[in-house]
Amino acid sequence: MSSRRRERRAERTVKRKNSAVVINIVSLIDIFAILVFYLLVNALVVEVIPSPRSLKLPESAIKEQPRQTVTIIVTAEDVLVDNRAVMSTQQALKADVKLLAPLKSALLLAPLMQVEGDTQNRLTRGEVNIVADKSIPYSLLKKVMATCTDTRFARISLAVVEKKGS
Repeated sequence: MSSRRRERRAERTVKRKNSAVVINIVSLIDIFAILVFYLLVNALVVEVIPSPRSLKLPESAIKEQPRQTVTIIVTAEDVLVDNRAVMSTQQALKADVKLLAPLKSALLLAPLMQVEGDTQNRLTRGEVNIVADKSIPYSLLKKVMATCTDTRFARISLAVVEKKGS
């Protein structure tokens, strides 16, 4: 009887070795299609802050890449919010107040959002990038930053050009 068992076992082994393995590639194709779609979407997202050619940005070591946010551009002539002029630079420099009213009204158009991970349910307008010529006086930049803080922007970034060799 043991020889009979051996014969059956041998027959099963031969059948297993001769049978073709069937791979269901439909699931693999779905996974690769999703992966390609994800990579295409994320590869096309390029974060660029507009920088007019008339501005000469200060140089600094860059630690983070800029993100798509509200952008304030301070030129020698105008203060712009998302490429829309809101007031002249001379008018902003002459203002004796800490906050710039025309800039504030333009910044208030940005929507409020929930702060991530905050248990106190605080709202903020997120981030703002300030692009200014390096010849702009700090007193004006201070007014612009104070206005951003007053309009509940949680993070204020100043655009700079990366120093060579940093």
